[in-house]
Amino acid sequence: MEPLVLVNDIDRYGGKYVATKSFKDNDVLTSGGDPVKVYNEARSKGIDEPVVFYVPEKDVVYIYLCQ
Repeated sequence: MEPLVLVNDIDRYGGKYVATKSFKDNDVLTSGGDPVKVYNEARSKGIDEPVVFYVPEKDVVYIYLCQ
């Protein structure tokens, strides 16, 4: 099974939010530390519904606790 590739050149975006045209498009339109700004910048580039997600830093483990 091939690994899932969310974005091209992923090492470049560790610790940032990125926006793509869709989950099938691996090209990053814009990136940054604020998800709202990343979303709005992608919208300003003509994308009606950009996909915005966080790219974890390489070799960093995140633990989420639900209470």
